[in-house]
Amino acid sequence: MDAAIRIIPARSRREVMDWGLVLASQEIEAMIVRTDPGWGLAVEERDYEQAQAVLRQYRVENRGWRWKQQLPGSGLVFHWGALVWVAAMAAFYYWTMAAFPQLQDAGMMDNRRGAAGEWWRLLTAITLHENLSHLAENAATGFLLLGLAMARYGPGVAMLAAFLAGAAGNGASLAIHSDASRSLGASGMVTGALGMLSVHSFSLWRKYRAARGLMARGAVAGFLILVLIGFAPGSDIAGH
Repeated sequence: MDAAIRIIPARSRREVMDWGLVLASQEIEAMIVRTDPGWGLAVEERDYEQAQAVLRQYRVENRGWRWKQQLPGSGLVFHWGALVWVAAMAAFYYWTMAAFPQLQDAGMMDNRRGAAGEWWRLLTAITLHENLSHLAENAATGFLLLGLAMARYGPGVAMLAAFLAGAAGNGASLAIHSDASRSLGASGMVTGALGMLSVHSFSLWRKYRAARGLMARGAVAGFLILVLIGFAPGSDIAGH
């Protein structure tokens, strides 16, 4: 650099580093310096006006972009408490298939009996599975989706909300399907966890402008995953 140097002051080290990258992208030579007030960029006198214009445009284009700030619930990515749910599903499968097989018929979703007043089937059917492959499919998908949901909403809230979503799904099947319909499985609970993940950014749209763009993307991504895991032939599409 020549001797004629101008300093562009910045509010923080992070800001001055960002600005340095912006100027470098425009082939303007700049040096990060520590000043008495804080931080700054040292540029040559001949580049000073152009550098100011570039940084001014950078601030205009990034006005309102606040996604770099810490968001509630973003510290924890996955909650391993979902393993407890997997273990519980495996235990229920053993009890109802090996130890007490009569519980399978007593607890599965039977629309005829459900309409006759056996409302508990909306809940107990979630804990039952037809065979080992059915259990493995729901356990693998549920472990991932419930673990993510538990990290975002808390383990208690996520598990209760997903369980109630599964019961609501059974209720939807009861209202739509014929009296002869019978179903069981935790897939409604799994898709309930998927729904919670799909709308996680909705609570942030007023505070973080960048979250508004994520709302549609989250909903669309959740729907596509639902199609992938919940619309298979023979599955309870209404419940999912």
